[in-house]
Amino acid sequence: MLKKNPGKAIGKSLVREYTEAIIIALLLAFFIRTFVVQAFKIPSGSMIPTLLIGDHILVNKFGYGVKNPLNGDTWITVGDPHRHDVIVFKYPQNPSQDFIKRVVGVAGDRVEIVHKKVFVNGEPFVEPNAVNLDAEIFPSPRDNMGAVTVPPNSVFVMGDNRDNSHDSRFWGFVDLKAIRGKAFMLYWSWDSDNFTVRWKRLFHMIP
Repeated sequence: MLKKNPGKAIGKSLVREYTEAIIIALLLAFFIRTFVVQAFKIPSGSMIPTLLIGDHILVNKFGYGVKNPLNGDTWITVGDPHRHDVIVFKYPQNPSQDFIKRVVGVAGDRVEIVHKKVFVNGEPFVEPNAVNLDAEIFPSPRDNMGAVTVPPNSVFVMGDNRDNSHDSRFWGFVDLKAIRGKAFMLYWSWDSDNFTVRWKRLFHMIP
């Protein structure tokens, strides 16, 4: 009669336990990244001064509902974006790229820009975090844009760095299906020009 080698049995058991633990960890990480929270890095200055190049942020993936990760359809509705929300979305002209901007207008809003001043439904849109760093005024949509009405299931977005942002003024609206989530925390910030960490920016909530 043959006897099992206890050493081999223990070895197989440990391998199985580690394998299961790794698989569970990967599945959990995938679930969290897809439906709960995702990290992004800021590559441009379109959201200065709110977000700087080298900032790393966290995005709430379920704040606007639980979505189908393949086509953006909402499985469970939680809420829609509001004016002033900072959102990450798939760039309408190239969905493989992610953009981050601030919501200025929601469905039904009438947005207009006159000499750099933004008006929503005929009233000045006051965003404390937005800046105009170029005093020159151009006749282009950057500084002067005729009134547009935000269609259903869409938002109008702009960068806080108003004079240096490629946003809805130039390419139109963002479909709600394209929104990945709301940016809520800055957890890391690296200044590559000075090769240093921006310690004071760590773990700040995004206004």
